[in-house]
Amino acid sequence: MTRTKRHPGTRPPVRHDPAAPAAPRPAQPAGGRLATPQHQAPAAPPRPRHPAPHRPRPQPRPTDRFADLLLAVLSGRRPVHSMLRHTAGRAYDELAWLAERGPLRNPHGTHPVVRDIGYYVAAPGALEVFARIGAGDRVRAMAFRLEHGPDHRWRCTALELDGPRLPLPHDD
Repeated sequence: MTRTKRHPGTRPPVRHDPAAPAAPRPAQPAGGRLATPQHQAPAAPPRPRHPAPHRPRPQPRPTDRFADLLLAVLSGRRPVHSMLRHTAGRAYDELAWLAERGPLRNPHGTHPVVRDIGYYVAAPGALEVFARIGAGDRVRAMAFRLEHGPDHRWRCTALELDGPRLPLPHDD
């Protein structure tokens, strides 16, 4: 390959690629001006310099969001106390009890994921949610209840995972 010497004040050489197709040149009439046929569509308007404003992303459903939050705690990726403001009633105790046993922790490195999720409207402002959790080849079941509070926030009020349950307190 030969290189061209660069002289000060000149542009670098342009690469001419013989493999690239040449752009078709419009035919020029003898008068020296390009003819614009009337049957051609006008050129597209220039693009605006500023991009169009971004549309807001749709917010995830509370069922999906809570399934991911609960899964992160039960798999050990988030601390239990991160769910304090997202739980009400006995659900925090159930979550702490389950997380202590580490039912979804996998020492082999595969993190569990929510494979499928569904819900049932138990009452106005109350959802009973079920999720299939996949960790490798194993599938587990998780169920939780969400209630819409007076402050318009969803909170988990009950939680169950397949396997042992939190013992009920006895009123003596």
